[in-house]
Amino acid sequence: MACDLTTGRAVPCKDVVGGLRAIYFADFGDIPFSAITFADATATYDEITDISGTFTVYKYNLKGNSSFEQAFNSSRENGTTFFTQTLNLSLTKLTKQDNKQLKVMAYGRPQVIVEDYNGNAFFMGMQYGADVTGGTVVTGAAMGDLSGYTLTLEGQEKAPAYFIEGAVQGNPFAGCAATVTITTGTNS
Repeated sequence: MACDLTTGRAVPCKDVVGGLRAIYFADFGDIPFSAITFADATATYDEITDISGTFTVYKYNLKGNSSFEQAFNSSRENGTTFFTQTLNLSLTKLTKQDNKQLKVMAYGRPQVIVEDYNGNAFFMGMQYGADVTGGTVVTGAAMGDLSGYTLTLEGQEKAPAYFIEGAVQGNPFAGCAATVTITTGTNS
């Protein structure tokens, strides 16, 4: 049966940290599902071993209060299971360029690669994209308050966000055959 357990889990070492290093946005459909190769034919190992094609991603470096979580949603009555992927972003400094990009992002449903501080890269919204479900443009009240953006993106997928094999810090596509243009912003 496809839902039988195959392994156990020991208590792991305490050698990881929390936090997100960067995120990479691709317009929905620029990385088609057919361009993705999984660790096995049934995609049961939750790992992408290759992505092919040519596409552009837009890199956002992160620092501080950004997080990525995935909730399991399972119904015995309906016989369904899906995973809600939630990305909470805190982006400092207000700019007219960011206003425009975040507005366009809210209109669309990008695919998102999430890179953490442990060298992991996860593919959020791989099949169905991720929707902006909320956010703020905030100036803050006190000198030390956030002047920038908060943004929440949510994806609903059949599986948790897949790990991307061969990801390296600063390039989650390093182990892939794809020709990827990584566009970064300026520090203005």
